[in-house]
Amino acid sequence: MTADTIGLYATAICLLIGSGFALVGVIGLLKFNDPMARLHAPTKVGTVGIGMLLLASVIHSFATGATSFHELLIMAFLFVTAPISANFIAKVNIHRQTCETPPPPSEDETWSTLDTLEEDQNIKS
Repeated sequence: MTADTIGLYATAICLLIGSGFALVGVIGLLKFNDPMARLHAPTKVGTVGIGMLLLASVIHSFATGATSFHELLIMAFLFVTAPISANFIAKVNIHRQTCETPPPPSEDETWSTLDTLEEDQNIKS
């Protein structure tokens, strides 16, 4: 097998994986009803899908001999900005109260720390 053939197969596999992830993200975006659930599908799955499509473009450019690093810059920008924008969208939904509010914390003093209650310290595994 030549390097061109291996590059062709690697490009095809990346395109299939990327388009599969993008398809799952689109279906999740259409099927979920809650804004917070809708937010999960395109940000998580779509980022991996677009990342694989861009990786396929990088592999194809190296296999054909025309090196291109533009896709790597796009991937870096995508992986940095997608979580930030998802966080802002989630905060807007929480502040507008368009989704369920999170449950209140439990009444014990250790709910957000690594401390354990004295009763739990005496229990042996």
